[in-house]
Amino acid sequence: MNTLLLLLGVAMIFAALFVVFAALGGLTQERTGVHRSLAVLEALTSAPQEMKQELEPPFSERVLIPLLGRLQGLGSRLTPADASVRLRQKLEHAGNPKGWTVDRIIAGKVLCFLAALVVSLLASVAMGIGFLPTLGFVVLASVAGYLTPNFYLYQVAYNRTEQMQRALPDAIDLLTISVESGLGFDAAVAQVARNSEGPVAEEFARMLQEMQIGRSRSDALRSLAERTQMPELRAFVSAMVQADAFGIPVGQVLRVQSSEIRVKKRQWAEEKAQQVPVKILIPLIFCILPCLFIAVLGPAAISIINNFSGTVG
Repeated sequence: MNTLLLLLGVAMIFAALFVVFAALGGLTQERTGVHRSLAVLEALTSAPQEMKQELEPPFSERVLIPLLGRLQGLGSRLTPADASVRLRQKLEHAGNPKGWTVDRIIAGKVLCFLAALVVSLLASVAMGIGFLPTLGFVVLASVAGYLTPNFYLYQVAYNRTEQMQRALPDAIDLLTISVESGLGFDAAVAQVARNSEGPVAEEFARMLQEMQIGRSRSDALRSLAERTQMPELRAFVSAMVQADAFGIPVGQVLRVQSSEIRVKKRQWAEEKAQQVPVKILIPLIFCILPCLFIAVLGPAAISIINNFSGTVG
């Protein structure tokens, strides 16, 4: 019995020593880990800004770009083969907005589709409508979300075309004056691109760059016409290509085109002015006339109601 108690006491002593040494080692390791963490934090704090940017990429690079890559792959499998060509043409008409590519548009269409699907489904559940109305609402919202990037590109292209219609006559006049003053066609185009602003100046600058890298004048002009949706600019390009092919003096052609574009601009302004009464008809009927009727006939209606009710107004 005494021997058993002695062995048990020795075992407990060794166990206590083991626990003590283990605790000391754990504390040492913990302190070492804390020191290492503090050292890393201090190194990151004192590191140059370039190194911090490399070690800590922004949220867009860590999350958004991989997400867009996966959505792009999904959209590419669901999109028809010729859709990329149509999207690239729409981008050309919109002036190639910065950061917009065909792949990003496809990924954006999938993202808008999923967002519209989730939001419409949650809204339907919150309103507590039936199954068939929920299904129809979700389908319509999802399709609208999928087509949202296309609507945006169409609106950007439409606004850009209107800006070009306003600025084209002045650009052609400046081009005509520059050629008639003795400059060559390329120098006159550079003068227009340098002294003008907006989409027309950008398109002329791009045409000049294409001619400088080796493309012929006719090909550069045809590319200019393909990137726009303006009939006036297409007619101008056609006249300039024919003048270049048949050797007709450029100044004479420019003078005729300038006067024709001025006439078309006046006709376009008159057309817009004729559209004003039609466009103002809906807000006039639904917004202005009801308020006018309330303001004019309201006191008379109150007096009539008071008279019929037997009260004195």
